[in-house]
Amino acid sequence: MLVRRPKLWLIPAVLAALVALLLSLLYMGGILDPNGNLHHLPIALVDADTGAPPPGQQQNIGAQVAQAVVAGSPSGQFDWKRVGPAEAQDMLASGKVYGALEIPADFTASLGALVTGGGTVRPTITVLTNPGLGSLGSSLASQVTQNAAHQSSLTIGKQLAAAPAASGLDGTARLLLADPVAVTVQVGHAIGRHSGLGLTAFYYALLLVLAGFISGNLIHSGVDTALGYADSEMGPWHTRRPTVPITRTQTLVLKMVMTAGISLLTTSMVMLACIAILGMDASHIPLLWIFSYCACLAIGLGVQAINAAFGGIGQLVSMFVFIALALPSSGATVPLQAAPTIYRFLGSFEPMRQLAGGVRAILYFDARGDAGLMRAWLMIIVGVAGALVFGFAMTQYYDRKGLRRLTPQPMPPQTD
Repeated sequence: MLVRRPKLWLIPAVLAALVALLLSLLYMGGILDPNGNLHHLPIALVDADTGAPPPGQQQNIGAQVAQAVVAGSPSGQFDWKRVGPAEAQDMLASGKVYGALEIPADFTASLGALVTGGGTVRPTITVLTNPGLGSLGSSLASQVTQNAAHQSSLTIGKQLAAAPAASGLDGTARLLLADPVAVTVQVGHAIGRHSGLGLTAFYYALLLVLAGFISGNLIHSGVDTALGYADSEMGPWHTRRPTVPITRTQTLVLKMVMTAGISLLTTSMVMLACIAILGMDASHIPLLWIFSYCACLAIGLGVQAINAAFGGIGQLVSMFVFIALALPSSGATVPLQAAPTIYRFLGSFEPMRQLAGGVRAILYFDARGDAGLMRAWLMIIVGVAGALVFGFAMTQYYDRKGLRRLTPQPMPPQTD
């Protein structure tokens, strides 16, 4: 019986086991310990305190808090950007920071009033979030800034309580002085209600990748069937068309032209479903469509080039290039600053990272070039050029070597 032949089992078993192992390592390895993998997560730190330094000190309390926040953070985990209020807002609006910590202008004066008994309201340090960069990244930044603000409040309280001016305060005032700073959390850069808490950019980019990948493989199989280089089977029906004499290069041209045409349809269907039917928040609709089309086209052309170069295992290779390696290194769900080093390396060139950054810029950050859109356009151009050069270099090489595609032949009848 065929099932008892070891060679029949060997290749599928080895490939399936390797794929399962690699996918498990890739996907789970990137999300297990985001806090432990933190590496230079950018957060804005705004010290707007204009108060005079307390007696005997060289810095006002706002400057002391800002310095303590930076010094108290674990080395290498956070990248504190010391900026002014306007620059912090611009960085939030361009997606350059995951959050911000703001110390108000009257911070020192308000704390001094608490010590002298003339104040009854605690000064407030504001934590600003940036949900457009994803819920996890914004949450990580919010957690660290809130913890830093609370620790600063307790430290300041001990210092103020030990000051000579606080010796005459009553019990209520001393209780207020023990934790003298209030911490509030606000949205630093708002996004729409129908934005999936900042995840629509990731899922929309994923749809573009899947649309380009699936349509590219469908075109690849359909053209091979139509040209007679592959059989067509639908249920019990089987057909084989006459083989069309055509070179590998000509076949690739045909597949790429069809990819460019069909991508017009797939792009429109993605936008129709997401925006018109489901109501996803989206702005700059014409730009989003053009970007989406170019993204689908780049993925589709890449699929055709890989299939032309690798033949039967091309679909497996392109699956790893465009999906298996791309998803965990996209930085759209888990920030790359919270992922292991290998994912930060992959994110520098994997297409999903570039497309998610471009979509995010269009959907959440007013299509600003410095929010990731310019990089996305550049990488799309590089991807298209790379697919064309690689694909045609391989097919022309095969054609020059005379490595023509052979027509599948049925097995000869068995004789007893």
